[in-house]
Amino acid sequence: MLELGNIVKHWQAPGAAPRVLLAGLNLQVDSGQTVAILGPSGSGKSTLLKIIAGLEAADSGQVFCQGQDISAMPAHLRRFALMFQDFALFPHLSVQDNVAFGLVEQGQSRSQARAQALAMLQRFGMAAHALGRVWQLSGGEQQRVALARALITRPRVLLLDEPFSALDAQLRTSMRAEFAQHISSAPMAVVWVTHDEAEARAVGARGLELQAGVLQQRW
Repeated sequence: MLELGNIVKHWQAPGAAPRVLLAGLNLQVDSGQTVAILGPSGSGKSTLLKIIAGLEAADSGQVFCQGQDISAMPAHLRRFALMFQDFALFPHLSVQDNVAFGLVEQGQSRSQARAQALAMLQRFGMAAHALGRVWQLSGGEQQRVALARALITRPRVLLLDEPFSALDAQLRTSMRAEFAQHISSAPMAVVWVTHDEAEARAVGARGLELQAGVLQQRW
């Protein structure tokens, strides 16, 4: 279970006064549950994900996972996975090595990691592309590789930041159904950030909207 307690974050543009971005925000996401968070650009959605992931510090408040306060825990020790809207794949690595990357970072041998990566790519229907380069793939294929890379490490929490914003409308519709199916098979808490309400309703058992730094229940 992921839990946020009274998260506060201020943001200051150059030459401007600081403003409250997150105003005592609270959130609980159970393992196996997907929560969708809506909000316009600049509302603080991406900052919230970075705080959860440990990539950015809150001004105050706490992040808990399975009841443990991990607020001061470095990002690489949290066993969380964050998927960015621009895929963030490594162009110099093969598709297989992109997926294996997290396992190698965790200390597995390269041969073991590659074997597991190939099995994961088969699950996503991408095994035929294992030795290719990610820049040779379509947008949808790159997004499958990004999710495969996120899931292979068996994260406790999966964070998705506008994962389909770079795809066309038709592909977004098919991809969100595919992603929801893959995610539902893993026992982790999922926070899915988007500005698209149709997407949020398709993937999120609960829907919240970030307004004036506070999460409001939508469904």
